[in-house]
Amino acid sequence: MSLSTEGRRARKASAPPAEKGTTVTGEPPVTGKVPLRHRLRRDRTLILMTLPAILLLLVFAYVPLVGNVVAFQDYDPYIADNAFQAILNSPWVGFEWFEQMVNDRLFWSALGNTLTIFLLQLTLFFPVPILLALFINSFVRPRVRAVAQAILYLPHFFSWVLVITVFQQMFGGAGLIAQTLREHGHEGFDLMTDPGLFKFLLTFEMIWKDAGWGVIVFLAALASVSPELYEASAMDGANRWRRMWHVTLPALRPVVALLLVLQVGNALTVGFEQILLQRTAVGPGASEVLDTYVWNVGITYGGFSYAAAVGIVKGIFGLLLVLGANKVAHLMGEQGVYKK
Repeated sequence: MSLSTEGRRARKASAPPAEKGTTVTGEPPVTGKVPLRHRLRRDRTLILMTLPAILLLLVFAYVPLVGNVVAFQDYDPYIADNAFQAILNSPWVGFEWFEQMVNDRLFWSALGNTLTIFLLQLTLFFPVPILLALFINSFVRPRVRAVAQAILYLPHFFSWVLVITVFQQMFGGAGLIAQTLREHGHEGFDLMTDPGLFKFLLTFEMIWKDAGWGVIVFLAALASVSPELYEASAMDGANRWRRMWHVTLPALRPVVALLLVLQVGNALTVGFEQILLQRTAVGPGASEVLDTYVWNVGITYGGFSYAAAVGIVKGIFGLLLVLGANKVAHLMGEQGVYKK
């Protein structure tokens, strides 16, 4: 036995017994739950970095929630010098605006258009980024992949004014396709003013503009997949399609579940600016959604209390949709937006 070993044993034997709740070295034991003060001290740099975002969220998202009280009043912004005094001096009407909303035919029409557009976007738009990401990841060479991502992602930076202008120049009555058809003796068409196809037009515009952003998200998820999984499946005799089915798609499941929950949460919020820019071309019957309905009632006609009531109902149903979709994600074994 070496002298160093004997010395360590002698020091250990002569050391005083450790107090309850401490280790031999005198440090607090490592447990599964870190005290709050330790976490604050440990993460103080990250907390300072997020403070500006938290302040912006409080000022522009949570503080305005106090103004929802006007949904239970006959709010008149002109009876006082400022909005706060106007809220205090406006008479209470209870649930009168909510009853009016239930009996309003235009509200139900806007709700129907909103849900129809959401279902079309969920069916036609949501799978496109997934399919494009799978194609680029599996079939496109690495040198071409970066160029393909840049081309697909570029329209995401365009404003809706520019996107609608591009579609007008291509699919409008005086657009490139209509003029080409007329030059060859065929009858032209105007897709931009067709109320029956307007909802499909909105979906295709969104696919062209935002599909590239989804591709980036799914490719980032695929980049985290270990190449050893593909090599092992290839050694087991799996071809390219089987590797995609058994390796690639399971790797995308958590991201797909998360984005699907967020998409369902935005079911009642569908392209306000996009629709508002094209509203006059197809008429309110085909283009009126909840956001434009609130805009017209509240801003155009001054029905602030009624618009606030519609906004409250929309927010409550959006929250319920998020909770329901997240519960479904948990039942499928995915984390969703938050854990159980």
